[in-house]
Amino acid sequence: MKKIWQFIHNVSLFSQSTPIEKDYTIDWNKRLGSGISGPVRLCTCVKTGKQFALKCLLDSSKARTEAKVHFLCSGHSHIVSVVDVYAISFKFPGEMRPVPRVLMVMELMEGGELFELVRTKRRFTEKEAVNFTKQIALAVYHCHLFNVAHRDLKPENLLLLDKSEKVIIKLADFGFAKIDRGDLVTPQFTPYYVSPQVLEAQRIHRAQKSGRFPFLTKPYTYDKSCDMWSLGVVIYIMLCGYPPFYSEVPRKQLSQGMRKRIMAGEYDYPDKEWSKISAEAKDVIASLLRVEPAQRMTVTELLEHQWLNEGAVPDVPLDTPSIIVSDEEAFREAMNAHSAQLTKMRLPDRSVTLKAVSVAKNPILIKRKNIFKLSSFLNKNNSASATATDGNRTRNDESIKSLRDVIAFCMLPPAPAPDGAAAESFCHEKELKRLVCHAVEKNPYSQRLNEVLIKQSWDGDSFAGPVDRRLLAKDISDIVKKM
Repeated sequence: MKKIWQFIHNVSLFSQSTPIEKDYTIDWNKRLGSGISGPVRLCTCVKTGKQFALKCLLDSSKARTEAKVHFLCSGHSHIVSVVDVYAISFKFPGEMRPVPRVLMVMELMEGGELFELVRTKRRFTEKEAVNFTKQIALAVYHCHLFNVAHRDLKPENLLLLDKSEKVIIKLADFGFAKIDRGDLVTPQFTPYYVSPQVLEAQRIHRAQKSGRFPFLTKPYTYDKSCDMWSLGVVIYIMLCGYPPFYSEVPRKQLSQGMRKRIMAGEYDYPDKEWSKISAEAKDVIASLLRVEPAQRMTVTELLEHQWLNEGAVPDVPLDTPSIIVSDEEAFREAMNAHSAQLTKMRLPDRSVTLKAVSVAKNPILIKRKNIFKLSSFLNKNNSASATATDGNRTRNDESIKSLRDVIAFCMLPPAPAPDGAAAESFCHEKELKRLVCHAVEKNPYSQRLNEVLIKQSWDGDSFAGPVDRRLLAKDISDIVKKM
């Protein structure tokens, strides 16, 4: 393990100093994905004409660790390959100047996600589920061989190479992956697939931050067995079409009841869907969804289990596709509800969620708006002898107001969506983007504003990465003070 850790630190992945445009043509109009960590675009090798996926990360120790760990696990038939890595200053379309970034050129997975394939199948059997499980297990085995905990094993990260009849599954997205040296502490997870140990790490992490548990000199840690729990959840969903643990509170990703059931390992096998599923499959799930990590099945034990090897698995059609298709909304929720949790984990701890400034009923804002209205009224009714200087000051007031709107949005306490607006349709990120676009429009020649926004990964149209709203408010406040 020590050698692996030395490899991670010493690997010369970031020696590429040539501009990436010399080697690859990037199609900025072809978006393959856009996660919190960075956008993914289509690119084409100049020499061969072969297409790849380009993942763009802001240069940081976390981004470099992701690239190194993914590269370490790359080259396996069931893991998405890393082809090239660039650590260079790079300018997105619309940016004023280059920004330090880590650019990962990866194998292009054209077949979509695993569960999308299952959903569209007219006939899906336990035998096929065995085949898929074996491929996923081989990917996890390869990671664990290098002592890498993936920590985000879920259907969305299980991609298909292409849409041919022979299904080849590959594990993707090593954004949460880390070398397991017995010191995994950070509670990185997706709610549906989180293990009890990671939830316990989260509980203690929060308690220590709030001042409780001061007597703990050693942090609570977990290990790569968390991947095996997640795999158990994936197999469960694949066999029946719904997760073993779910929130009973609509629109809440991880309710207290769901948390308790995960911590206790409480789930069941409803007879309607599970009566046609083999006892061996249930034994695999029961062995993976064990609360105690020491009692949980390892990936080696899974690959040796009779369910994956005996060949006597029932070839009876399962209800999984019909359940997913008949309740598309529930399936979408199961696949996508984790996004809010991922955003919360990847953004700074002190980030806040706010309502639109235009509808916020905050007394300070209302007072400021009234003062501005009075000022506008006095300006309009001023004598006709107003000079060009007065006109410039009016324009300057508009530019300052646009900046102050961004500051207010970033600093006001959280509030619910405006009355009459559906919670799911009200997007605070869109409102921040709108206010920033307005501020840029009203301050077109402000180099300092451009520098502040670039620091927050602004690409000229939207934020490509997480936004530290408190820092953004502070930096823009400094600009306003000097205007």
